[in-house]
Amino acid sequence: MVDGDKPSISLVVVAYNMARELPRTMASLLPPIQRGTDEIDYELIVVDNGSAQPVPASDDDRIKLIRIDDASPSPARAANAGLERARGDLIGVLIDGARIASPGLIQHATLADRLHHRPVIASLGFHLGPDIQMRSVHQGYDRATEDALLASSDWEQDGYRLFSISSFAGSSDGGWFAPVAESNALFLRREMWNELGGYDEQFASPGGGFVNLDAFARACDLEHSQLIILLGEGTFHQVHGGVATNALESPGDQFRAEYLAIRGRPFTRPDHDRVYLGRLRPEVMASIRDSAAHTAKGPGKNLMES
Repeated sequence: MVDGDKPSISLVVVAYNMARELPRTMASLLPPIQRGTDEIDYELIVVDNGSAQPVPASDDDRIKLIRIDDASPSPARAANAGLERARGDLIGVLIDGARIASPGLIQHATLADRLHHRPVIASLGFHLGPDIQMRSVHQGYDRATEDALLASSDWEQDGYRLFSISSFAGSSDGGWFAPVAESNALFLRREMWNELGGYDEQFASPGGGFVNLDAFARACDLEHSQLIILLGEGTFHQVHGGVATNALESPGDQFRAEYLAIRGRPFTRPDHDRVYLGRLRPEVMASIRDSAAHTAKGPGKNLMES
């Protein structure tokens, strides 16, 4: 992309103290790991939300860097700064820069954008390791363990191998075919982000609390919108001491209380009609099989408890 040309897609990535994790995330969003993007003009906007060691600038002209020095503990303002900077007509946000993307994320988001005049395009979330990290960190799962796991998978040669070394995140614990609580790679058209007003900066808790869940739910509620799930694509959370996913003591009660104070009601997962788009890679088939069997049983336990 020649500097000054308008990209068709913008991706906003928010990062805070992720010197170990962010390089993997960024590599996963660029060729050769990210596939099928030869004909897609896109930009990556990295918003450094006040990291102690500033995120270094990149030589890749697709990557733009924003630094927020007077940063809030919540990533909401940083995400909104990225949305304001974004030039694409379709804009995706990874509000957590510790999440590695699967190889077809951008290509399939582009295809999904053609399916409806007001698409809400979402990928499911996964946690690297044997279990959701809220539990695995209590069982010795840490950065060193994860580094060895990633190295053994050789994921940089084929990012779909990440499905074989991960578990559904808590927000996606019903599997592929159940309602999800959030998406950590959420794509909307520019005008829909404007309607949404971006991320609600009233969510001031460290890590943002339920700000990402709130944005996803409000996006699904936009008039005449259509939720499209990218089947066989996802984002994979790296352990990094995050406030929500890696805390030894869960802040869930605090987050729920903040949501209740802001919205005046408890949070509930949006349960909207879903369209699926994707390719059935061999590495994903086991999770699709288990998800289908779980969904056929009807609502109840999450997939990991069934």
